Amino acid sequence: MHSAPDIFAYRPYWAKCLGPAPVLPMSRAEMDALGWDACDIILITGDAYVDHPSFGMAVIGRVLEAQGFRVGIIAQPDWTGTADFTRLGRPTLFFGVTGGNMDSMVNRYTADRKVRSNDAYTPDGAGGLRPDRAVLVYSQRCREAWKDVPLVIGGIEASLRRIAHFDYWSEKIRRSILFDAKADLLVYGNGERQIVEIAHRLAGGESVRELRDIRGTGYVCKRLPEGWDVLDSSHVDTPGRVDTHEDPYAEAPACDKQAPAAAADPTAKVVQFHPRHKRPTGGRTCIRLPSYEEVKDDRVLYAHASRVLHQETNPGNARPLVQRHGERELWLNPPPIPLTTPELDAVFELPYTRLPHPAYGGANIPAYEMIRFSVNIMRGCFGGCTFCSITEHEGRIIQNRSEDSIIRELETIRDSVPGFTGAISDLGGPTANMYRLACKDEATEAACRRLSCVYPKICRNLNTNHDPLIRLYRRARALPGIKRISIASGLRYDLAVESPEYIKELVTHHVGGYLKIAPEHTEDGPLTKMMKPGMGSYYRFKKLFERYSKAAGKEQYLIPYFIAAHPGTTDEDMLNLALWLKQNGFRADQVQTFLPSPMATATAMYYSGKNPLHRVRHDSETVSIPKGLKVRRLHKAFLRYHDPDNWPLLRDALKRMGREDLIGNGKRHLVPRWQPAGTGQPAKGGRAAGKGKGRPFLTQHTGLPPQAEVRGQGDRKPAGRRRRPGKGA
Repeated sequence: MHSAPDIFAYRPYWAKCLGPAPVLPMSRAEMDALGWDACDIILITGDAYVDHPSFGMAVIGRVLEAQGFRVGIIAQPDWTGTADFTRLGRPTLFFGVTGGNMDSMVNRYTADRKVRSNDAYTPDGAGGLRPDRAVLVYSQRCREAWKDVPLVIGGIEASLRRIAHFDYWSEKIRRSILFDAKADLLVYGNGERQIVEIAHRLAGGESVRELRDIRGTGYVCKRLPEGWDVLDSSHVDTPGRVDTHEDPYAEAPACDKQAPAAAADPTAKVVQFHPRHKRPTGGRTCIRLPSYEEVKDDRVLYAHASRVLHQETNPGNARPLVQRHGERELWLNPPPIPLTTPELDAVFELPYTRLPHPAYGGANIPAYEMIRFSVNIMRGCFGGCTFCSITEHEGRIIQNRSEDSIIRELETIRDSVPGFTGAISDLGGPTANMYRLACKDEATEAACRRLSCVYPKICRNLNTNHDPLIRLYRRARALPGIKRISIASGLRYDLAVESPEYIKELVTHHVGGYLKIAPEHTEDGPLTKMMKPGMGSYYRFKKLFERYSKAAGKEQYLIPYFIAAHPGTTDEDMLNLALWLKQNGFRADQVQTFLPSPMATATAMYYSGKNPLHRVRHDSETVSIPKGLKVRRLHKAFLRYHDPDNWPLLRDALKRMGREDLIGNGKRHLVPRWQPAGTGQPAKGGRAAGKGKGRPFLTQHTGLPPQAEVRGQGDRKPAGRRRRPGKGA
C-alpha cells in the first residue's frame, strides 16, 4: 500500500494561535465573538449542523480547524437567493459544499419516487429545507455570490456522481456532477486527507488549478496531463459483441512455411504486419472509460464502465480514470490512502461538543437522537453488496480506531453528554463485526481487485479473527457507569459463524431480545446479483444464536431484513420468499424496495439489464429487472402477504403464475379467498396491519431513523433501527 503524510503533521496555519472555537460559527455575530475578521474556509451543508463525529461537516470542519484554519458553517441555507451564502462573508481560501450525510435525492424521495414528508437531519424533522440535487444548487449560489472563490464539492452526493451515472429520478444518464456544479475540485470518499492537503496548498499560494495530483479528487480539463500513457478500458475488460474475425495485425507465418500459391508472382515481396501493443510500454498509466456520450447511447458500455470503475477502487493498485464529456475531459485521481489508526483516533477525538448548534435551541433533530449515545469504531466494508454505496464511498479497506480511543469516547459520553443514563445504543460502524479484519498479507491486499472479500465465499487471505472485537466489548462493558451496550450496526453473519465465541459474546451481553440481520433474500437468483451469501449461512448463524441464547437463559429472536424488486428477482423468487416468511412466522411491518443509487453495481444492472459482475458483452447474461410501478408494487406485496390491502393484487398474480393452490383459507395457503370489508385498496392514512399470528418486523435500508425504538432488554416489541446510508451488511 502507498504511504501518505500524516494529516496532523502539517505545519499549522497562522490562525492556530486563536485556539479551537467552542462551536464552529454559523453567523457574523459568532465570528465577531471569536475575534475573526473572516473565515478561511466556509462549509455549506444540507444538514443541520450537529457538532458530532457522526456528521460529516462537523468532522471536516474540526479537522480543518485543527490545522489552524478558521472554519465557518452555513447549514441548510435558503437556496432561492444568495443572501445566506454571503452571511459569513468571503472565505479567504475556498467554499466546501456537500448535500449532507445522505444523498439529497434519497433523503427527499422514496424508492417509488414519492416525496417524503420529513427530513431526519433537520430540526424537528421538517421536510423541504434542502433542495433536490443540493450540491448543484448550493454550488450555483456560491458562484453567484463569490464568482472568484475556489469551489470544492464532496460528501456522499458528489462522491457517487463523480463519473457519468444513471439517475433514477430522471431515468437518464447524467454527466459527472463536476460539469453541472462547475466546481474546481471534487473530493470523493472520506475526505479528511484530501481536504487538508487542498487547504494547505491553497494557503501556501498555489492556484486551485495547480491541484491536480491529490488522490481522492477529480477535476475537469481540456487536455490530459502530460507524461501519462492512456490505456483504453476495453483492454482492461473487453465489452461489446464478440465476433470471430481475423486479426489484421497478426504476424504472418514465415514465407517458407506458407502454402504455395497457384499463381504467385515469384518477384513479389511479402509484407508482414507486426502486432500492435495493447498496453503501454512504460511510464504512468491512466484508463480511459467510454465517454459520456457513449455510455448515454449504449447500455452495454455503461455496464462496462461501471465494471471497470469498481475494479479500480483499491488504493494499492488503482489507476487514474479519464472520461470524455463533449470537448472536455473528466480526470479522477486514484482513491485516497486510508487513514491510519493514530490518524483516525485523532479525528474522532477533536473537541466536538457532541450537540446540535445552540442556534437550534431545543429543537429535536431525529438523526442526532439516533446516534447521540453511539460510538463508531471503524470505517469501510469489504462485503461488496452490489446495492450498497459504502464501497464506492468509504472503500473496502477497514480503517480501525484503537481500543483506547474508543474507550475514551465512551467515557466522554458518560461524563458530558446530557441525558445519558448508561445505555450505549451502538458500538459499530458500516458493519458491526469487521473491526480489525483485513487481508493477512499487505502485498496481496495491495494487488487485489476482488469486489468482495466474502463472496462467493470468504477469501482464504482474509483474517476473520474476532478476538480484538470481543476484547473491546468486554473492556467497554467494564467501564463504570456503562450499564448496557447494544450492537445496532448490521451484522455479517457469514463472518460471525467463523467465530462462535464472538456470537456467544454478542448474544449473551449485547442483544436486547431481537437481533436484526440482513439476508436480503432467500433465493439464489437475486442473492447472486446482490453478492450476498446463501441461506445456508443464515441457518448456521441461527443455530448458534439460538444455542447461546438458551445457554444465557434469554428468549431472543432474529429479525431479518429483505429487499423487494432487486435486479435479478423474478415474481417466482418473491413468491418463494413470501412462503418462507409465512412458514417462519414473520410479518413485515415496513419493507424496502430496491432504490438504484448512483454508481452502485446493482444500479448498472437495473439500467443496462446486464451483469457487470462478469465481463459484459451484448450477448452476455441478461438480468431480470423488476421495473415499473406495477411490478415493484407486486414484489412489495409479496413481502407483506398478510396485509388485506395486498390480497387482490396477490390473488391476480398467483392465478397468472399458475399457483391458485396458494389461494384459500388454510394454513398452507398464502392469501385467503375472502376479503374483509373496507380493504383491498391502498391505504390512504396508513397501512392495515393484518391480523393473525407471527412476529412483525421492519425492513428498511434508507438510512433514516426508525419509526420506533427497541426500548430495552425486557421489551419484546421489535422495531427497526436506522441503517447507515447504503448499508450492505
